[in-house]
Amino acid sequence: MVLFDVDNTLLDNDAVQEDLSRFLERELGATLRERFWAIFEALRVELGYADYLGALQSLRREAADDPRLPLVSAFLLDYPFADRLYAGALAAIGHMARLGTTVILTDGDMVMQPNKIRRAGLWDAVAGRVLIYIHKEQMLASVERRYPASHYVLVDDKLRILTAVKRYWGDRVTTVFPRQGHFAHDASAVAANPPADLSIGGIGDLAGYDGNTFSAHESSTNYGTNYGTNDGTNDGQPA
Repeated sequence: MVLFDVDNTLLDNDAVQEDLSRFLERELGATLRERFWAIFEALRVELGYADYLGALQSLRREAADDPRLPLVSAFLLDYPFADRLYAGALAAIGHMARLGTTVILTDGDMVMQPNKIRRAGLWDAVAGRVLIYIHKEQMLASVERRYPASHYVLVDDKLRILTAVKRYWGDRVTTVFPRQGHFAHDASAVAANPPADLSIGGIGDLAGYDGNTFSAHESSTNYGTNYGTNDGTNDGQPA
């Protein structure tokens, strides 16, 4: 079973945010752009996931008479996410599908994240096997019930997520760390976690590995001893 994260794993979400920031400044001005991102970050801390439309709704309460705000909603919902897939992302999914069932496992809201996954072509690439949670690392028992497997491969750009999942599943999971996006290049975040079982330069590199790479890892890294629990205490940081 192969589990793929979306943002900055299959899709360049940093570039999406840069495009949105330019759009906000052009259409709303620098003051409202800065206010949008401040609300966005506050909501991410509160909710644990990126809530673009929630941030826009909150901004609307502060600028209720601004007729330009619906333009931002249209930008988000109509954005060509397929253009922001990393090179080789779909090929990586196709390659891994020959080794096991592929599933999208991501955090997010119930409007933007499904829309993003569909418009990017990722929904179809995994034949609709999509799981969207608030804190996916706290939902691994649910993942197992829906997609039981003797061994899992998790591909994610956040080492803290890979570490939390490794603590829970132990040698039943092979963790794969594509070094893409700002989380993967955050030196303090990288230093705070043990290395993944496999580190790759980009998602496209995954197509170069055969099934033997993803067999059960007898890792000597100390991930803790709570493999048999999943109470949400492994990692309290927002996604």
